[in-house]
Amino acid sequence: MAFKEVVESLYEALSRDDAAAAAALMAEDVEWWFHGPRRCQYMRRLLTGEAGHRDFRFRPRRVAEVGGWVVAEGWEGKHAYWVHAWVVEGGVITRFREYFNTAVTVQELRPAEAGMDSVARGGGSAVWQSEARAHLGRSLPGLVLAI
Repeated sequence: MAFKEVVESLYEALSRDDAAAAAALMAEDVEWWFHGPRRCQYMRRLLTGEAGHRDFRFRPRRVAEVGGWVVAEGWEGKHAYWVHAWVVEGGVITRFREYFNTAVTVQELRPAEAGMDSVARGGGSAVWQSEARAHLGRSLPGLVLAI
């Protein structure tokens, strides 16, 4: 299964509340990092089964491969915007970066590979930029991630 398909399968499993299918797509020791308000750690609550994990549903609006990462973004209303960056190795997710209510630009510093989905190429590297400002109609703090 391609990297992007693994990540899309995870979101599908989460939407069905299929914890076993989601767990099968994740390494036992996933490296996780979160940037945003503490109250917005919805994905952590979903993946760990913590109380309140059903308060939020992740519906990716766009999923793209950027080098060795898969980047997904989504928004629900004007006050909930998120970006997830995943690394898939050996068919399972091994690393995860979550950004909540922050506009994100990702630049892959290695030479870009052919066939990347929804990614602009520039200067020998892949660049992905969130679409938050265009869809939410409000200003968000921005981050530039070099991966």
